[in-house]
Amino acid sequence: MFLANPDRFLRFTRPLTPVLWALAAVLLAVGAWLSFAAPEDYQQGDTVRIMFVHVPAASVGLMIYGALGVSSFFALVFRHPLADAAARAAALPGAAYTALALITGSLWGKPMWGAWWVWGDARLMSVLVLFLFYLGYMALRASIDDEAKAARAAAVLGLVGLINLPIVKFSVDWWNTLHQPASLIRAGGPSVTGDLLAPLLTMMAAYGMLFLAVWVTSIRAEIVRRRVLSIRARRALEA
Repeated sequence: MFLANPDRFLRFTRPLTPVLWALAAVLLAVGAWLSFAAPEDYQQGDTVRIMFVHVPAASVGLMIYGALGVSSFFALVFRHPLADAAARAAALPGAAYTALALITGSLWGKPMWGAWWVWGDARLMSVLVLFLFYLGYMALRASIDDEAKAARAAAVLGLVGLINLPIVKFSVDWWNTLHQPASLIRAGGPSVTGDLLAPLLTMMAAYGMLFLAVWVTSIRAEIVRRRVLSIRARRALEA
């Protein structure tokens, strides 16, 4: 638990943060170029390019909630302030990624399914529930003035939301849905052709790196914010 100490975390991540941002920018640029250079799909045409935004957003949004849930566990069980800061910092980017997945999924679904949204589709509904958990987590923290109580209540909600992750992942296998089954992590290897797989994997790496950059930056800002509040509270008591 080398980075569990806030001071150590700040020292370690100070030179790392600009590197993460630079890597994210390079990967996004390369991924965007590969996405536009990829050939049209024989069935979907240019619409297939939505995949390079939708799939990474959905996958990383799912992983971010996993990070939020694990951080919530350590914050709730071990009362570690850095874990709580990590959970809080993950909520907004996670919600943004999931919202992007829902929006691009609708844009993709219209030409493919003939509808912007299908309420009976298990994958769509479980991702919507994931988005609502993100919103609920942020709303719960904002609604309680006592930060310690807000952190505990939000951590419990964060842990409850972990139940939804396997539902999102395996919904296309457990139920008969319009959403296509897994095309990357599956038995027999990816079903995506090589000319589409390269930009897809690059964009997934870019989205993941961008989240890491945002997450580390937000955790650093949260540590500083709490220290400022602590100093102000101490001075108020001394006054």
